[in-house]
Amino acid sequence: MSSEIQPSSNLSSDALHIGIVASRFNLTLVDALLKRVTECISSNGEPEVLLIERVPGAHEIPSALSLLLQASKFSCLIGLGVVLKGATSHHHLVAESAGNAIQHLVIKYNTPIINGIVVTDTLVDAEERITGKLDRGHEFAHAAIEMGNLYKKWTKI
Repeated sequence: MSSEIQPSSNLSSDALHIGIVASRFNLTLVDALLKRVTECISSNGEPEVLLIERVPGAHEIPSALSLLLQASKFSCLIGLGVVLKGATSHHHLVAESAGNAIQHLVIKYNTPIINGIVVTDTLVDAEERITGKLDRGHEFAHAAIEMGNLYKKWTKI
């Protein structure tokens, strides 16, 4: 993951329909990520819908995103999770599988989904990206606002 800090857009979250699916695995980190995402979205306007669903882990995020997409229209969705390296390379498999499934949903439903699954080798790296100076939650929220506005511009939602 890049250490580059992404610039923010000046777009509003007003009238957007945003759904967030957040995992409970690595709960403290995911909760911090979720807090930063929701605070950023709220500080940039008042979305018409801001729905949050929780799932067990990162691997379950695409399934929940699919359920949301089947049930309702969203300007943008965000999948939030934290996957840390353990004793094996299993974390790469989980992250790649979830990322591929999320991209498949983007194409299938023609709806933007921000892949907010933070994947790192160490807890320190994850903390730097979530609660440190990189603040990926802020970046995920701004990407969702930007893509939600683009979706709204070109669709009837």
